[in-house]
Amino acid sequence: MTRGYSLEKDLRLLINNPKYSDIEILCEDEKKLYGCRAILAARSEVFDRLLYNGMKESYETQISFPKINSTGMEIVLEYTYTGYSSILAAKQVSNDAFNTLLKRLPTLDQIENSIQVESEPITDHQKVAKELEPLIEFINFRRIQGQVLVDIIEPLEIVPAKIILNVYRHNTKSINSNINHIRGISISNCSSYVWDETSCGSRLIIEDNGKVVYAPNGLGPWKSVRAKMSLENNGIFEWDVIIEKVCVWSWVGVCASENFNYGEFAGVQPSGWVLGSNGSCCNPGNSLNNYCPPFHNDGAKITVHLDMNRRTCSFTVNGTKYSEVSAWNNLPSKLYPVVSLYSPGRFRIQPHQD
Repeated sequence: MTRGYSLEKDLRLLINNPKYSDIEILCEDEKKLYGCRAILAARSEVFDRLLYNGMKESYETQISFPKINSTGMEIVLEYTYTGYSSILAAKQVSNDAFNTLLKRLPTLDQIENSIQVESEPITDHQKVAKELEPLIEFINFRRIQGQVLVDIIEPLEIVPAKIILNVYRHNTKSINSNINHIRGISISNCSSYVWDETSCGSRLIIEDNGKVVYAPNGLGPWKSVRAKMSLENNGIFEWDVIIEKVCVWSWVGVCASENFNYGEFAGVQPSGWVLGSNGSCCNPGNSLNNYCPPFHNDGAKITVHLDMNRRTCSFTVNGTKYSEVSAWNNLPSKLYPVVSLYSPGRFRIQPHQD
């Protein structure tokens, strides 16, 4: 087959193909399947957490799913690589269901060119849905284009309506969030939420298109890095920092660019204002102990609320909102998001998400 003309067909060549795989998948029936770590992690949050969690699974060449048989895992792989897990699920039910589903599912070319396919009820669609039921958690429906959800997947009636509804809700909130996450100032481009390599402590590593910064093994003491976006004029600015890997201690806040040293901890500099994972707020001469309970845990979510109208700052930690830091009542007119960390710290910045 000539390659390069159909993405769908090219990706099918990779499914369960040892030649293009770097991980073995051991199933309940002890059958081995094969997959590509990068594709699995990119397409599924479940696989991403399993294969890139820094634990032993991150380095081993085999993973096990003792509760999923090989047939079910083939459906997972089918979706992960091509988006069409329902085809194999229908095959398990009946040939009629399989043939009808093949007619209903368009090719990638038909999707891109908005070509309608014939609408025909799927035989035994409830049984197909039952086959898919234990595998739904591996499918990130939020990655699927809205048009595909509305025009193709929802009418098949093989995915629970609650899941489809949750995706619609998420997408609606995301659209609104991208416009309004900085109130009074519209910034619709999420590329603003990235760490700045030109304003970064030595040896800190920035990855994932600028969204993640981490300190490699042996790096200490604290180094700092600021985000690219400047926060100035009027408005209320809000963003999240996810501490994917905690260090002793983790610090999140804001800084001014004047006389700021990224090779040092932000909280000891006059132009740095940060909240630490010990629950204290630090700035020379304007510190506050016991602002909130400590958050020494991986996955902690800190939201920074910067009110440039009043030049004040407050924080939300793991969903709990705290008051303005009383000692910080006259912040400068231009600030940047900043964090301080050392090994093994790993921090992600993103638009504020409720």
